[in-house]
Amino acid sequence: MDKNQIHVIYGNTPKTMVGEILEKIKPEKEIPKKAYIGIKPNLVVAKPSTSGATTSPELVEGIIEYFYSKGYKNICILEGSWVGDRTAKAFKVCGYENISKKYKVPLIDLQKDSHIECTVDDIKINICSKVSEIDYLINVPVLKGHCQTNITCALKNLKGCIPNSEKRRYHTMGLHKPIAYLNKAIKQDLIIVDGIMGDLNFEEGGNPVEMNRIIVGCDPVLIDSYAATLLGFDLSDIPYIEIAEEIGVGNSDISNAEIIELNSDKSTPINRKSKKRRYTEHIEEKEACSACYGTLIHAMERLRESGDLRKVNSKIYIGQYYKNKTINDGVGIGQCTKGCKECIPGCPPTARDIVKYFKNL
Repeated sequence: MDKNQIHVIYGNTPKTMVGEILEKIKPEKEIPKKAYIGIKPNLVVAKPSTSGATTSPELVEGIIEYFYSKGYKNICILEGSWVGDRTAKAFKVCGYENISKKYKVPLIDLQKDSHIECTVDDIKINICSKVSEIDYLINVPVLKGHCQTNITCALKNLKGCIPNSEKRRYHTMGLHKPIAYLNKAIKQDLIIVDGIMGDLNFEEGGNPVEMNRIIVGCDPVLIDSYAATLLGFDLSDIPYIEIAEEIGVGNSDISNAEIIELNSDKSTPINRKSKKRRYTEHIEEKEACSACYGTLIHAMERLRESGDLRKVNSKIYIGQYYKNKTINDGVGIGQCTKGCKECIPGCPPTARDIVKYFKNL
């Protein structure tokens, strides 16, 4: 498949759709028959794909059936959910245990895996050992928003291939640079974007929007550039795309890409309305993990809906930067901010606990 091509198919039957698009591009032409094929979905949390958070199990079934039909039998599904959730629970809730039993495809929990160290330019990166054993990696991200990086798609989905300790470290590094460099350490061979249902604001879902499309390509930078335009962002809004291009991961030039649509799009345009910007005046965020920050934004939204947001009169501190620091004002979110005058504990705390705290003021 030409790296400058992006294939798109529209509809709401992911298993059938992915079979059609794979028949069109015929990836098997470049894969040895004995290759070890790894499928990396986005199972960031234990929520079904209808929440807008996770990869459709039907889509992954379609991928497995296609490769089985072409004679490939050495296939696995591998994932590491975010810090604060268990991959094993996500495999069950998201329907992947059933896939494993039906197709005899092993599920690899990368949260339980060992890791190896790679060096990319001046950055040391720990990646899960099992990832290095894969001959052909199929990345199956969800097209959705993110409360810190604006979008998450092909490039960011590889964060599931690193240990939890590394995920925490990425937040201390500012997310964008390590995400870009991770994609130089791990090569993804085929990207199949689940654009059937996604949350346009949060990585963890909860406000799903029907987008009814699957997007396929092999350049993660080009795919993410296309995804950014669909969600209404400029490339400058997602720095890791530009950094990845600078270090040679791929090309972001959508204007010269060949967009091949297998059918016509009869749906309405994707309209993004960011919720996180409503609350920036209240929040002092530095090096916050996505789970913690996303939970806070959800809580703020619940407070707004109930009319209690007016009770938030002090600064809210969140992030690893505040570890071991004494702060004499405001409210801290999570165990990293226990040095604040007031702190809502947890790693991450629940949105319910945050809402309860402010409602009781």
